[in-house]
Amino acid sequence: MLRLRTPFNRAIQLSAHSRALSCSAPTNQAKVMIHKTEDGSHLFQPVASKPSISPTRRTHTWLEAYRAREASRDPKTGKSTTLSFDFNKSQSDQKVSDRTVDDSFSYVILPFKDDPWFLDAYINSFGRLRFGQIFQDLDALAGVIAHNHCMPAEPMIVTASVDRVTILKRLDQVDDKNITLSGHVTWTGRSSMEITIKAAQTSTPASELHDLKENQIKDKDVFLTAGFTFVARDPLTQKSFAINRLVPRNAKERADFERASKFNAHKKELAKTHDLAIAPPTEEEAKLIHDMWIETRDKPTLPAHTKRMADTVIHSTQVMQPQYRNRHSYMIFGGYLLRTTFELAYACAAAFTHSSPRFVSLDSTTFRAPVPVGSVCYLTATVVDTIKITKDNDTEVFTNNSKPGTLVQVRVDSTVKDLDHDTTTNTGQFTYSYFVEDTFFDVVPESYSEMMQYVEGRRTSQSTKKYHELMKSERAFE
Repeated sequence: MLRLRTPFNRAIQLSAHSRALSCSAPTNQAKVMIHKTEDGSHLFQPVASKPSISPTRRTHTWLEAYRAREASRDPKTGKSTTLSFDFNKSQSDQKVSDRTVDDSFSYVILPFKDDPWFLDAYINSFGRLRFGQIFQDLDALAGVIAHNHCMPAEPMIVTASVDRVTILKRLDQVDDKNITLSGHVTWTGRSSMEITIKAAQTSTPASELHDLKENQIKDKDVFLTAGFTFVARDPLTQKSFAINRLVPRNAKERADFERASKFNAHKKELAKTHDLAIAPPTEEEAKLIHDMWIETRDKPTLPAHTKRMADTVIHSTQVMQPQYRNRHSYMIFGGYLLRTTFELAYACAAAFTHSSPRFVSLDSTTFRAPVPVGSVCYLTATVVDTIKITKDNDTEVFTNNSKPGTLVQVRVDSTVKDLDHDTTTNTGQFTYSYFVEDTFFDVVPESYSEMMQYVEGRRTSQSTKKYHELMKSERAFE
């Protein structure tokens, strides 16, 4: 089974693994060097999808896929229903088998300590880790794990949801350790699977990390955990595809499996209680928003460090380019959508607090519809809730950050206009939480729509707390 690790080339400076073409120039001038990676990958491809090492690599260029799609258009309607170019053969003859976590366990190594130029692609303007880049690697690695579990079948595998990404401890120094991202399937249904990934620091040089095993990753070194749900579809019929079964072998694996089962039940319960279209504001929530309205209605100016929700909104519009497509060629890679929504949310939180916020968590997020290559993606970020963090009211967040401050919750709504069909689709809602030290900030909703966003944000905060309590209680019995 293929295990992934970073080939020892640099993400930006690729001279060790590139061909150089020299252009004509006078002898007294430096020659212009044009670099091309030997494996054909783009500089911004996540490590886990690099062609030289990944089973989920692209096998065709965009131009090949584009021409094939154009040739498949219906002459009457001018539309094409093709969703996958690289994987379009029938999978109906594949049998369902038993698999263990070892069959899907995969990892990548990010050599932050060994290679400063590699690290340069992962640093933000404040010298801290650029988590948007990490999100791309997490989603790409989750795709590899899902692929390994389903082998030898090759169904269409797509990200259905990001169940949670949580920072367990601060990384104040990013260049003193290398990073490992590793994970495996922890639960399976008929056509869906849950994948858990951990990010950990290590002092071991990347060149010595051969055939990494799960038991080599120590809990004390883990600084991030992430959960993904992937679903499998038949590439021809688009119907659900039965995947291999996960068979727990020991007490720990059974505990992980049961925990994942309970979390799936928690998600279903959340869908019934979280959506305001289904569950209107409770008596407590109605009183809360009424009190907020009473408190602010006659105030021409707001207190210091307080903003109206409408004043926190920022937007982004961009065309979805083929360089960020997934392995099926015609849709955008989920990790790229995570990166773009995260960075807009970060900008929103930074503008709201006039500071450099620290990422804390991404709450449960569902990809409601795929985003086609060539479509126009509209993103809207809004601060929907703030929570004052002190040692008394939230020991866990306070301990992780060591100072009082504000937890800022930012919601990003994503809609896409498909130019091919002239339709606009709601493709997802992403909720990110950031921590700002020292100062307490407040956001004030005014319209009824903003009040509902505030209530949803509050419900998200409560469900996050409930989730952590559920996970802690389960681990107590391991």
